[in-house]
Amino acid sequence: MKVSYEIKLKDCAAVCGSVDWEGGRLTIAPALPAGVVEYARATVRVPLGEDEKIFMNGYQTWTYCPEYTRAGYTKDIGPIPEAAIRHYGLRSYGDYFFVDYPQQPGTTHGESWCYFREGERFRLFASLDEEPGYTLFRFVSHEDRLTIERDCAGLAVSGEFHAFDLFYAAGGEDEVFDAWFAEMGVKPRTAQRLAGYSSWYNRYEDISAASIRSDLLGCTEQLQPGDLFQIDDGWEGAVGDWLEPDFLKFPDGMKAAADEIHAKGFRAGLWLAPFVAEKESFLFRQHPDWFLQVDGKPWYAGINWSGFYALDIDNPEVVTYLTRVFRRVFDEWGYDLVKLDFLYAAAPVGSEKESRAGRMLRAMKLLRKLCGDKLILGCGVPLMPAFGLVDYCRISCDVGLDWNDTPLMQLTHRERVSTRQAIGNTIFRRELNGRAWLNDPDVFFLRSENLKLTRREKEILWTVNGLFSGILLHSDDMANWSEEARALYPRIRRLAEAQDVRVHADHGLSVSYILDGERHSVVVE
Repeated sequence: MKVSYEIKLKDCAAVCGSVDWEGGRLTIAPALPAGVVEYARATVRVPLGEDEKIFMNGYQTWTYCPEYTRAGYTKDIGPIPEAAIRHYGLRSYGDYFFVDYPQQPGTTHGESWCYFREGERFRLFASLDEEPGYTLFRFVSHEDRLTIERDCAGLAVSGEFHAFDLFYAAGGEDEVFDAWFAEMGVKPRTAQRLAGYSSWYNRYEDISAASIRSDLLGCTEQLQPGDLFQIDDGWEGAVGDWLEPDFLKFPDGMKAAADEIHAKGFRAGLWLAPFVAEKESFLFRQHPDWFLQVDGKPWYAGINWSGFYALDIDNPEVVTYLTRVFRRVFDEWGYDLVKLDFLYAAAPVGSEKESRAGRMLRAMKLLRKLCGDKLILGCGVPLMPAFGLVDYCRISCDVGLDWNDTPLMQLTHRERVSTRQAIGNTIFRRELNGRAWLNDPDVFFLRSENLKLTRREKEILWTVNGLFSGILLHSDDMANWSEEARALYPRIRRLAEAQDVRVHADHGLSVSYILDGERHSVVVE
């Protein structure tokens, strides 16, 4: 392949060139005069077979990213009034505010890696280093043109600049992804698969010491020693106020809750969103100077809770605060794992000294330092900056209590709640499991109450989660399970032992596997 590239600095002539690339690592790092980058762009011709599929990795963990046909395109936010988009902060959840969405048939894009698949043969194009900026891949199928851009506009450079650090491999699925991770030198922090319970997808924020105690009691008959029991969102008084719980809900505090979990033989997990605070929090009201300023005002990260804003990790007082938070969670309260959510908010912008992706990578390294050897479940985070830094990571959007939410919600961003889209991401990001971290596909359900999923939809969800997860959680009150659910649960856990797991995505989407010598399959769509 011949790769043509162009790097443009403000008020300077573009640096252009071309190189031959047969595979493996490709580094384009010319010596540049002192200046500010306008763009760095490369193109390569990728002839596409008539039935070949295209995968473009989405910006963050919740971003929907299926395999596309040659006529497919990456969808923008739907036809929603601009005032509503701003009010709900819809653009903040994804890459909409810094990536163009032409929405033309045959035009797809994604960050950090992409592949082209014909049958069982993959052609993988990937970044080896995102610190200089996210690597944006854009494919125009009717031109067989793959454009590769570095998200580094506004970055000050002088001397050697790594405009591109790329990797290419062709072959079988395991062959190409193993080679990519070997070239990066990235390994998962743990190989220990977890199973257990999360409080979110039944009670949501409506939790208390009493409800947690009730669900914990229900788990004692089904969960195994060392399993995870995770208290999700709702324990805090307001998002951002992490040093004390809502004492109306947890009058004995969070240490007492962790002690009860440990007494049952389980690991204790706790949810936090460390880089954000909601408008109604004490933190936001008392420390307005702690928040990241973009265009002269705090960066609005989304509509959740009372609306929430991003903290500035360059403020020493913010780092001091987070240090206190994690010391309390781990050393005083005794939790074993933290689920850290809405992490994308740490790095919506870059500066002349640092790219957007470089800032995200620095934020993830900060979390790793603050958490030490404790387990991190990452969520709502751009993926590649988290490689090798979290132990477990969500690779899908949140599942819902129905299949695909309402038609109105389907017009919103690619990061919306959707069981259908979560299943798709679990399948098409399966290659990260055991390479970057262990995958979290979100929860499955066996209950009947407070749920609109059909029996078949629940089966699809639990099968895909069981086959492709590194952490397998549910949110049911296990004491209310039917006899069928109680019998099914051990079998779902055993899906991790399945052999010859195959994804069939050329005509429809299905998964097959062998367990106990028998082949099974499930049709997804």
